[in-house]
Amino acid sequence: MKVILLVLLALVIYLVALVAWMPAGWVWLQVSDSAGLPPGVQVQGVSGTLWQGAARLEVQRHPVRVAWDLSWPDIAGLRQPVAFTAETGESRVRGDLLLGWPSSLVVDAAGRIHVAEFETLIRQSGGALLEGDVIIERLRVAASDGRLESATGLGRWPGGQVRWPMGGSVQTTVFPPMQAKLADTPQGVLLAIAEEGKAEPAADATIGFDGMMGIRVYKRMVDLAGQQWSASAAPGDVIFQVQQPLLPGGRR
Repeated sequence: MKVILLVLLALVIYLVALVAWMPAGWVWLQVSDSAGLPPGVQVQGVSGTLWQGAARLEVQRHPVRVAWDLSWPDIAGLRQPVAFTAETGESRVRGDLLLGWPSSLVVDAAGRIHVAEFETLIRQSGGALLEGDVIIERLRVAASDGRLESATGLGRWPGGQVRWPMGGSVQTTVFPPMQAKLADTPQGVLLAIAEEGKAEPAADATIGFDGMMGIRVYKRMVDLAGQQWSASAAPGDVIFQVQQPLLPGGRR
């Protein structure tokens, strides 16, 4: 019996080593045709092994390098821990990914985003361009069966110049330090953006488990931007609101 157990153990170790040292580039060639990458994402090259490797991606015409480092799997819990890093020329996010069988994941991440790197994408979407970097202090996202289950986090921006399109011109102003908090709610998750140290939001966005996204902008945001608005409006009044589908499906 001991001999049989030793043989089985040796076989398991051999299979794990075989998979761990398998070239990641060769594996990608075998599965690339059926990978189903999101629109705007292309894999330019893969190096290393399945256990520890890296990939060069192009995401919306921006080069991104992703590296991974697997830990020993949690066989009892059917989970695979993965440490990862994603970086561009001036931005970097690193964290831990926990893949669960059959289709769950949990991501814990932190990093720094240099906003100017993505100016073209921001302009195309009609968004505001922030000066400097956005700091992701913490971010935790959990999903199962392709559906968002939970999302919490905290991000900060130290303040500075903000530019945004308005009509045929570009408006510019200086904002104070801002913070963004991501929290769970009974209906989904809530992203609240406020002046740092203040509890009252200047804007918020909700992502529901039914796949709907809602955005609200308060008069408080107009005050921070130094723009004119009706004198009868209070800082907490909603001056803009929209709701639209975002996610492909809701939580079961």
